[in-house]
Amino acid sequence: MSTMEKELRVGMVGYAFMGAAHSQAWRTVNRVYDLPARARMSVICGRDESKVAEAATRLGWEAYTTDWRELITRDDVDVIDVCTPGDSHAEIAIAALEAGKHVLCEKPLANSVEEARAMVAAAVQAQTAGVRSMCGFNYRRVPAVALMRQLIESGRLGVVRHVRAAYLQDWIVDPQFPLVWRLQRDKAGSGALGDIGAHIIDLTQFVTGQQITGVSGLTETFVKERPLPSAAAGLAALADGSATGPVTVDDAALFLARLDGGAVGTYEATRFATGRKNAVRVEINGSLGSVAFDFERMNELEFYDASAPGTEQGFTRILVTESDHPYMSAWWPPGHIIGYEHTFTHEMRDFLDAVGSGADPTPSFVDALQVQLVMDAVTRSAEQGSAWTEVAPALAEVAA
Repeated sequence: MSTMEKELRVGMVGYAFMGAAHSQAWRTVNRVYDLPARARMSVICGRDESKVAEAATRLGWEAYTTDWRELITRDDVDVIDVCTPGDSHAEIAIAALEAGKHVLCEKPLANSVEEARAMVAAAVQAQTAGVRSMCGFNYRRVPAVALMRQLIESGRLGVVRHVRAAYLQDWIVDPQFPLVWRLQRDKAGSGALGDIGAHIIDLTQFVTGQQITGVSGLTETFVKERPLPSAAAGLAALADGSATGPVTVDDAALFLARLDGGAVGTYEATRFATGRKNAVRVEINGSLGSVAFDFERMNELEFYDASAPGTEQGFTRILVTESDHPYMSAWWPPGHIIGYEHTFTHEMRDFLDAVGSGADPTPSFVDALQVQLVMDAVTRSAEQGSAWTEVAPALAEVAA
């Protein structure tokens, strides 16, 4: 470690899917990027001692604990990385900020607007003491998405008119798939809307620089009862003769939107798109051109330049692997593609770069609150028969 680098000792809560992805990124980031801060993987936290001990060894953490409250009081931890289900985000993040720890929190920020507002208030207060916070919307860190933002920001598309976004999965199509935590409102907050819809809301606001101001939404739960996971099934059967439980979140969410720059948008998030595993697609149409991104071809961007001669017009495939493309300077020679895990490495790069240099990382908790306000408006609209529902700007709330 150079004498100019700060060491940021990380304590991470959670060790499942996101915990593994974040661990890989913390292990890698300083090996490929030259940054003003170096991450040290100090402590991992989880409730099950045997499982978290195994995760610490497998994922590369120096120590483990089963108590997140103890974690945030430790002198050997500077950053708290929250990779838990949404029902604990607010409690952990607020306590960590109040303890003077920098916080990286997975998306969606919280399970409700009220929790998100409380987290923003804690972040704003902590910021006055130099304590930083960020929400982990990793798809912002796909190089092709970052290039899309640059093209739009530089005016290559002219006036943005249409936004189209979809996030399609199929992992719960089988009605016998068990009632995991992501299908329970008290733990997950919402279903497809919060789990994957949050990503495309953030993505489109990020690349266009416009915020959603109003929505008309529709949600649906196709399978309303599911088998309980095996660990709980026996208890349920003894209690009431049933081994199933209610699905309390949406399976699919669709909505129309208006954005504050004059664009109109369509959004679709579903976990019932049979055959689609992790299909994220965003297309932006402007007066001078269009760009389209498809995560199943994550190293590519489609760009249409309407100013080209008619004989040359058509969508151009840009392979986003050049060293001067966003994030790509640390990786391989042109044409050598990267993958999903790199988005988290880029996320940690931006976090360490900001915190190490004394800047505020993005997306901030205020940015994440904006996404939460949109999701809340979609839910309220759907409950009122798709009634048009306004979205309050998060910055106005904070200023007030």
